[in-house]
Amino acid sequence: MHSDRPAMIDILLVEDNPGDVELVREALNEGKLRNELHVAYDGLQALRYLRGEGEYSDRHLPDLILLDLNLPRMHGKEVLQEIKTDPALKKIPVVVLTTSREEEDVLRSYDQYANCYITKPVDLEQFLHVVQSIEDFWFTIVKLPGKR
Repeated sequence: MHSDRPAMIDILLVEDNPGDVELVREALNEGKLRNELHVAYDGLQALRYLRGEGEYSDRHLPDLILLDLNLPRMHGKEVLQEIKTDPALKKIPVVVLTTSREEEDVLRSYDQYANCYITKPVDLEQFLHVVQSIEDFWFTIVKLPGKR
């Protein structure tokens, strides 16, 4: 049977909270698609990964970026701006997944071309459902650049 789904999807999670990293990992493991989750724990590490610098020279560009805004060393807003102004990176969908409900953060994220903005639910089951919904939407419904 032929499938239009990629055999393996690469996701870059930019998140400094180890608990949230594990929740995302768990939700993706329970999902329908094979995925490889790469984690950057701050904004500078995320940009090094995306640009293939240093220890990341053999990385594959991710199919999707899940980006927290409240990051150490470089704020998520700055990371988003760097991604969306870099011709080699700007087509990668960026889902802002953060605790902030501030309207200013929502507006600024969309002004910087975030593909969507999701506030992290506090409830564990809702959090898992949100991550699985992200996976379903971006990898079963949406046509991504460079994917069949």
